[in-house]
Amino acid sequence: MDSPQQILVINVTRIGDTLAATPAINALHERWPLARIDILGSPHHFQILENLPGVVDVSAITKNRSRFRGWLRAKKYDLALVYNYDEPLVWYALRIAKRVVAFRQKTPALNQRLFRCVDPNAYVTNHITEHFLKLATALDIHYASGRIVYRCTPSEVDDAQQRLRNRGFATKRPLVGLQVASFPTKTYRDWPIESFHELCRRVLARWPQAGFLIYGGPAEQQRTHWLKQQLGDSACLFAGQLSLRETAAVMSLTDLYVGVDTGPTHLMSNFDIPIIGLYHPRHPAKDLGPKNHPLNFSLDHPHDDDLNGEPRSMSDISVARVFEQVEKTLATRGIV
Repeated sequence: MDSPQQILVINVTRIGDTLAATPAINALHERWPLARIDILGSPHHFQILENLPGVVDVSAITKNRSRFRGWLRAKKYDLALVYNYDEPLVWYALRIAKRVVAFRQKTPALNQRLFRCVDPNAYVTNHITEHFLKLATALDIHYASGRIVYRCTPSEVDDAQQRLRNRGFATKRPLVGLQVASFPTKTYRDWPIESFHELCRRVLARWPQAGFLIYGGPAEQQRTHWLKQQLGDSACLFAGQLSLRETAAVMSLTDLYVGVDTGPTHLMSNFDIPIIGLYHPRHPAKDLGPKNHPLNFSLDHPHDDDLNGEPRSMSDISVARVFEQVEKTLATRGIV
């Protein structure tokens, strides 16, 4: 195909899947560096895709809004990639792009109109980013990395530094970021909040000047507030107080991250900072953990899971095992 000048990517989904598509977006830019790339994402967190290489405009769309858009204008894009299985989004892409690449939909007539119709199981993959790279592979782009891509702006980092100074955390070392909860429908992936507390207690016993930054959203308020109360002045509670972009800028200034399997952990995996993700056997690190990360110290649950029974408890990941990883990770930062 001819080199496209205008490319559209549609990916309306949760934080983790939004970020998992960034290696594919970056691959498009590397393949066609002169092309303009626009992105349509979820109204709740499309902003995390701003400032990616080659990306000019990032805005929001929903499947319901897409039904009413793109009827009157001429085709604006040479190429569109649609990651969703919501057919209204694919029909919208067909109205505004000359060629559309998407995963196979339920309607055969729709699939026949696609430039490339990709079977989700066409290529054997394990990792979530490899799944999203399938659409790029369908365009003969085979050299892409699976590393999450995210870009803070200099002003965002300056604001984060000031935020830490205002809270008295700019000089604390090690500075450890904590993500203590996943999301309500998969709470079995959460490491016990008491285990987080015991881990922090051991870190403070070893490094009395350590500081802990507690991330998260309003949904995990009970857990995050409890942990803050236990840690007192050693912890700074950011849960429910920062946007995703503000959280990412703070993350970029830390020495270590410890978190459960959820969107902010994907976000953290962009930075060359030691990361300890904690993974349930139903969602192991090989499928969802940081990919091609130079300082990945993530831990899997020690046992396999019975998919027909109750999920394994994350308490089986011992505090001692996580603290051992903390010591190893901080040694890479010269903190011993």
